[in-house]
Amino acid sequence: MDFDHKTDFDQKVVIVTGGGSGIGRAAALGFASRGARVLITGRRSEPLEEVSAAHPGIVGCIADVAQTADVDRTVRSAIDRWGRLDVLVNNAGAGAILPLAEATAERIASIFAVNVVGPSLMARAALAYLTAGQGSIVNISSTFGHKAAKSLSHYAASKAALEHLTRCWALELAPLKVKVNAVAAGPTASGALTGMMGLSAEAAASVEAEERETIPLKRRGIPDDVARWILHLADPAADWVTGQVISVDGGLSHS
Repeated sequence: MDFDHKTDFDQKVVIVTGGGSGIGRAAALGFASRGARVLITGRRSEPLEEVSAAHPGIVGCIADVAQTADVDRTVRSAIDRWGRLDVLVNNAGAGAILPLAEATAERIASIFAVNVVGPSLMARAALAYLTAGQGSIVNISSTFGHKAAKSLSHYAASKAALEHLTRCWALELAPLKVKVNAVAAGPTASGALTGMMGLSAEAAASVEAEERETIPLKRRGIPDDVARWILHLADPAADWVTGQVISVDGGLSHS
């Protein structure tokens, strides 16, 4: 990622959940290249170690954002290590191709636990420290948080909830000078289709081809496309921007 090594985030401290791959990885590297000290989280050690090895400003922390104890430990780890927290990026996500006929309480709850409960727990745990530095929260949503799609209803609903949490928190935290925004990412090359969504490689390739034709700009995104906007919204220079959901999706929202 070419961020021309500006020092916008020099000595700032950033937490990126789900920072071991895809958009989270790109954002973590972007923040670190601009001088930030970055704590990334995830449930598997290997991806965290790979990203941490890519930049000395990045440290990994194995944690599940849906678990209160892990959330509290994550924030405490950043504070114990660096003494402050300036930016929280709620990027960790869960989803599934889940037709209504196949929906169960357990599968629905597992999606909402990561996409709604997790960001809420992280924001609550980070709030006092973000307030102290008049910091920023950036939530990572999806085009499908505001665009209907068959068989994605519960994933889409969880992202719609996250977008409205963004707007509500922006109002609630404005007196504290904490900014809250969201980036709604379109289909992005991150392995999510075969990973989070559980598709076979063949099915994923078919979906990707369909997405390329549907997206007005005729290409799927890459993680850097989205990460740039995460950094823009977290930048101290954007301190008059709050409560916004920015779609970064090649125009898919309007197709």
